[in-house]
Amino acid sequence: MDTLEQNVQNEATVEVTATEATEPAATVEIAEEPQIPLMTTKEEVLARAEAIAAAGDGGNKQELDLLKQLYYKYSKAETAAALQAHIDAGNEAETFVPMPDPSEEAFKQTMQNIRQRRAEIMAQQEQERNDNLQKKLAVIEKIKVLATTPEEAGKSYDDFKALQTEWREIGNVPAENVAEVWKNYQLYVEQFYDMLKLNIQSREYDFRKNLEAKIILCEQAEKLSEENDVVAALNLLQGLHQQWKEIGPVAKELRDDIWNRFKEASTVIRKRHQDFFESRKAQEEENLVKKTALCEKVEAIGTEGLKSFADWDAKTQEIIALQTEWKTIGYASPKHNTQIFERFREACDRFFTLKADYFKQVKDELNENLRKKTALAEQAEALKDSTDWRKTTDAIIELQRQWKTIGSVPRKVSDALWQRFTTACDAFFAAKSEAHKGIREEELDNLTKKRSIIDQLKALAEQTVDDAGKKVKELQAQWNEVGHVPMRDKDKIYKQYRAICDQLYDDLHIHQAKRNLESFRTSLKVTADKQGNALQQERQRLMRAYEVMKNEIMTYENNIGFLSASSKSGNALVAEISRKVEKLKQELDLIAQKIKAVNEEMK
Repeated sequence: MDTLEQNVQNEATVEVTATEATEPAATVEIAEEPQIPLMTTKEEVLARAEAIAAAGDGGNKQELDLLKQLYYKYSKAETAAALQAHIDAGNEAETFVPMPDPSEEAFKQTMQNIRQRRAEIMAQQEQERNDNLQKKLAVIEKIKVLATTPEEAGKSYDDFKALQTEWREIGNVPAENVAEVWKNYQLYVEQFYDMLKLNIQSREYDFRKNLEAKIILCEQAEKLSEENDVVAALNLLQGLHQQWKEIGPVAKELRDDIWNRFKEASTVIRKRHQDFFESRKAQEEENLVKKTALCEKVEAIGTEGLKSFADWDAKTQEIIALQTEWKTIGYASPKHNTQIFERFREACDRFFTLKADYFKQVKDELNENLRKKTALAEQAEALKDSTDWRKTTDAIIELQRQWKTIGSVPRKVSDALWQRFTTACDAFFAAKSEAHKGIREEELDNLTKKRSIIDQLKALAEQTVDDAGKKVKELQAQWNEVGHVPMRDKDKIYKQYRAICDQLYDDLHIHQAKRNLESFRTSLKVTADKQGNALQQERQRLMRAYEVMKNEIMTYENNIGFLSASSKSGNALVAEISRKVEKLKQELDLIAQKIKAVNEEMK
């Protein structure tokens, strides 16, 4: 072999640059965070689990953990609601026995099926990676044999290329073996090329084909910078790197340039990927801040001052607005997303639970008021045909008073129930009015008669009449014979009558007392002329009468004090006794004047 051919063959030795040798040997698949649908019931959770099981791909662990958490949370909430209903029905909490949930067994079995499928997939993948490892080790051994038999290297070039093709077609191996397997493969490939005694045409053709393939990879890597989906772009880039490693070397003077071009394109993709996830992380943190603020707003909504449906509806609209705003905010970080959603949901659930309790309480009160007012309407209907006017009038007025003290009833029956009640009441009072039509006319006539009697008594009070007392008694007798007057005039007309009678009695008593005293003085003169000791006896009799009457007045006055302090209904009796006391005092004064007259006569 001449010197020129030897130099050409020496140039065929393949040297792998340091940057290529240190390129990552394992492909890492980066997937988007799973978009988990919103599930608000056990049934939705079970349906989602069954869909994952039917897909047969083993699902996503984060979503599976959330499904389990949500299912047992909703199950626990249903049990708590059943317990509360048990207690509300008047039962003891200790006697509550939760009903078996038929969906729980289905949920457990579905989740078990998913776990089994995941285990099968993982075992299958692990087995495939182990099989691939054995296949690649076998390829390495075959290349090693070719690389250690330099005399056969030229003849085995086609076998070597076939082994390289076989290597590229073999899938991934276990992660812990990737670097070592690739290192050994590259080692023996380089050794083979080093010993390969190809002619310059074959070597240049091989280098040229490898260069063309790597240029295509560079162009594909550079085009990935236009891909909008940076995650997909990175996954595709890793595939290009895997292909790069499987392509043979290029001419030594071009190796650094082609590798640097490919590396620069890769750096752009990785930088975009890094920026994307840093941006998404920042956005997730911002979303967490926004969602935390919404949680605080919901938690700050108080219910203590909500006393009407309108109050609760106003706060409900606030909650709904916050829920709508929540939906416009993207996901928080996977670490916090479920936790912040649970916080928001619990705050909303707490409000709507209190709202449901309030509406239940109001509904119970409305139904209780309906029961009470229905009972009043039934009582009014039972009384509407009664002819016991006085007793029934009092009874219906009492029913009307009770009606006013009872609160509202459900709106849908309010008008009908009120119409039912008032119709019964009006029917009674209409019948009573018709029955008392003649009585009212008679009462008005009696009112006219009694006013005439009062006018006659007033006329007696304005003139001096010898038989005034007799006339007063006659008019009083007429008053007593006159029947009832209208109820609205009863007290007024009687007060007028009583006032004029009291005035007449006072006046008549004064006139009578004067005549009585003058007659007494005349009789004293006759008694003194006939019998001197008779005056002394008369004086003693008057003194005894004076003391008796004085004691009687004291007794009445004590009784007045007792009645005023102990009885709220004794005003009429007190007035009557007071009039009697006043009359006794006038009589006592007359006795005192008689005693004085006797004393004057005895001098």
